[in-house]
Amino acid sequence: MKKNLSSYLLDRALISSDGRRRIVIDHIFPRVDCGGFPLKRIIGERMTVRAHVFADGHEKISVRFAFKHINEEKWNEIPMVECGNDEWEASFPLNKLGIYEGKVIGWIDHLQNWLEKLYKLPEDDKDLGVELLIGVQLLEKNFLELSPNEELEWWIEELKNERLSILQRVHLAKNPALQQLVQKYPNRSLSSESTEPFLIFVERPKAQFSSWYEFFPRSWSIVAGRHGTFKECERLLPEIASMGFDVVYLPPIHPIGKKARKGKNNSLEPTPEDVGSPWAIGSEEGGHKAVHPALGTLEDFRHFVEKAAQYGIEVALDIAFQCSPDHPYVTEHPSWFKWRPDGTVQYAENPPKKYQDIIPFDFETNDWEALWGELKSIFVFWINQGVKIFRVDNPHTKPLEFWRWVIWELKKEYPETIFLSEAFTRPKLLYGLAKRGFSQSYTYFTWRNTPAELRAYMEELISYPLVEFFRPNFWPNTPDILPCYLQYAPPSVFKMRHVLAATLSSNYGIYGPAYELCINTPLEPGKEEYLDSEKYEIKKWDWEAPGNIKDFIRKVNHIRKNNVALQRTNNIRFVQTDNPRLLAYVKEAPAHADPLLIVVNMSRNVEMGWVNFSPSMVGLEDSKPYELMDLLADVSYTWHGEWNFVKLDPEICPAHIFRLSQYG
Repeated sequence: MKKNLSSYLLDRALISSDGRRRIVIDHIFPRVDCGGFPLKRIIGERMTVRAHVFADGHEKISVRFAFKHINEEKWNEIPMVECGNDEWEASFPLNKLGIYEGKVIGWIDHLQNWLEKLYKLPEDDKDLGVELLIGVQLLEKNFLELSPNEELEWWIEELKNERLSILQRVHLAKNPALQQLVQKYPNRSLSSESTEPFLIFVERPKAQFSSWYEFFPRSWSIVAGRHGTFKECERLLPEIASMGFDVVYLPPIHPIGKKARKGKNNSLEPTPEDVGSPWAIGSEEGGHKAVHPALGTLEDFRHFVEKAAQYGIEVALDIAFQCSPDHPYVTEHPSWFKWRPDGTVQYAENPPKKYQDIIPFDFETNDWEALWGELKSIFVFWINQGVKIFRVDNPHTKPLEFWRWVIWELKKEYPETIFLSEAFTRPKLLYGLAKRGFSQSYTYFTWRNTPAELRAYMEELISYPLVEFFRPNFWPNTPDILPCYLQYAPPSVFKMRHVLAATLSSNYGIYGPAYELCINTPLEPGKEEYLDSEKYEIKKWDWEAPGNIKDFIRKVNHIRKNNVALQRTNNIRFVQTDNPRLLAYVKEAPAHADPLLIVVNMSRNVEMGWVNFSPSMVGLEDSKPYELMDLLADVSYTWHGEWNFVKLDPEICPAHIFRLSQYG
């Protein structure tokens, strides 16, 4: 039998626990998926929250926002200010790393409404005495429902004092002291609270602004052909710091499996001298909590981390949750892996590709809780060695709920940790990982090769709600990817892609020294893999080889560090050009501080054109000339009005980074 309308209205599941609560709290902004996932902010920022809060009728309401750090018990409350149209706003500082939670609280403030009405009534109104008694009843109600309060009791007695005339008591009620008392002790017995979660991950500044440099330690031995060590790599740190990088990212540093080891260029027929892929983790020498013996000891690694810190560099470690066939986990925890009918363990596949040297975990194992706990302990182990930044390999091939759990658990105890998601995958999966806690993410920048493509992509990344939870990290290359755009390309193209990555996104990185040496030869035409990939062999690099672009990278990173406008991603605005091969955009700090205009030639040829830039968009006067200092070329220009001419020869420099200022 169908329920009639009245039964639906009385269904306790459809109304609040107390039907007398009249406040409606609706559309809290910003949020991610109705509060299902946390917002992301940086410590020191102010968090501004808006909400639609209203009630039936015309009575005045009071609204507050309550917030607390997840490790605290006491809620902090601040008043929300009405902005019109039943919209309320509050702002508060985020002074602590970690996870915050918040909620909106609203109630009908009957005493405030009474006082407001009392102020409006003329002193000869015949209902003045009745209104006074109404106020006394409200005060008595507050006194009964709140803890006894001598101050409140005094006001009640005085307003009931018949030795005073009604007019005298009305004047007494209008005393500002009573107004303050009413605000101090509101009756919130019928208040409403927002029920959907409101969460914020507060991270340190490096989550928002960082310059990453990836290299393989094993290729940096002082002796040619020998496996490099952490101690030998310490000599690289001054130069990496000089180039302006503040994060050194190391591929996996663990023992490499011997079973099914890959040879050079991913060969299935390795020689005894082949060193294998660092991503084939584990051997009889240890697993994810061990250091490859040829790199040194755990103490050597800790010393490398400490040495890097002396140069202002943090070490990021690659976390790859996969195993070689001879990883200790395979024999110690066989239920964590899939086994085929022939008794062999299932290796990784992404048809038509096969990864015979890598065994994926089976996240559908009945022993999943123990597996999750062990994987979390890997993070904790390396945190205890001094690592606070993790680049996570292929997180999109592991359950999203695992990432939500493990990052939440780690953030509660280690709020300084930063997680970079290496997820070159479908957009919804990519963004789903970011929602679940990853601080930064690899992106499709690598394959956006025209001004129109890059503009559309950037406008997507800075749109709501992506801007609230997704921080891009732009990489023009990786050990896995030599994009077609860079294949057989001259140094000017490497410069162009570098300046785009470093100025479009506040987080970016390169795989070196392949990038600064402009290594451009693919394994074969049409494939995005390096010939003689460092993934499978020890290289001998000449860091000062002719044609390197180290000085250009150094210059761009210096500009990034000295211009706050480049230390955020979502402050970008594009401007029009009449040449489709020129990309132009503006970045500035708050209050029009540190304004920059960047123009990039995305062609391999000399390009010229007109840029449509209005000075007023960065707080300058349109009617006056203004100076543009090219920070790359150290040359100054004067522009007038909105349309001005540029010419960029990529063999000289593929871009302008203009700092803008008004003459006079």
